[in-house]
Amino acid sequence: MRWLLLPLLLYALATQAEPRRSGFADMSPATQAMQRDDGLNPAWLWVKDGEALWTTTAGRRDKSCAGCHGEVGTLRGVAARYPVWDAALGRALNLGQRIQQCRTKHQQAEAWPAEHAQLLGLEAYVAAQSRGMVLAPSEAPELQPLREQGQALFTQRIGQLNLSCAQCHEGLAGGRLAGSVIPQGHPNAYPLYRLEWQGLGSLQRRLRNCMTGVRAQAPAYDSQDLLALELYLKQRAAGMAWEAPGVRP
Repeated sequence: MRWLLLPLLLYALATQAEPRRSGFADMSPATQAMQRDDGLNPAWLWVKDGEALWTTTAGRRDKSCAGCHGEVGTLRGVAARYPVWDAALGRALNLGQRIQQCRTKHQQAEAWPAEHAQLLGLEAYVAAQSRGMVLAPSEAPELQPLREQGQALFTQRIGQLNLSCAQCHEGLAGGRLAGSVIPQGHPNAYPLYRLEWQGLGSLQRRLRNCMTGVRAQAPAYDSQDLLALELYLKQRAAGMAWEAPGVRP
């Protein structure tokens, strides 16, 4: 199957991955303008839903997010630090998983399915509070084995096309594939509105898309592999500006 890659690799123009560039820099001026203006950014429809959910009571305890956290501004900077280590649970959590955990434990409500509009809305609302800050992933030592797992997965060839994340997003970043710029693959704008999806989606959705794109079996949502990749990608992008919720082609 490797010979099938030749036309793709010949078409892609290999460039150096440094200096680091947000995917925003590779977009057309029209798409950049869409992200810059909250009135044009379609992701803001989900943010507004999240804003309403923040003060809406739910579950058997009839509690709201605001009932525990107060004003959402108290969470400024939080999204830029996830995933984090939860000592009580003895495992890592990304922001979406933290929202689910709060929902099931503190509100005693049913967890939402993966990529549920309300889950994405709350995540986007919280993420938007950190816009303009730098991505500063947790340095908890307990996360190191998971981070190393993510790095290994990033460089592992997978699927029938026998490609790794690193081959495209480092070795070929800045080149073109089927007319589109190959980005460096930084996660500093998630959840984001993707024009291809016509909707908001999480980083895990994008990772799964890439895996199926190289004809590999995508792990289930919230799997250890996806969480490890997310953690490594956040470390790889440390210090970059947080843009969520972003827009991408």
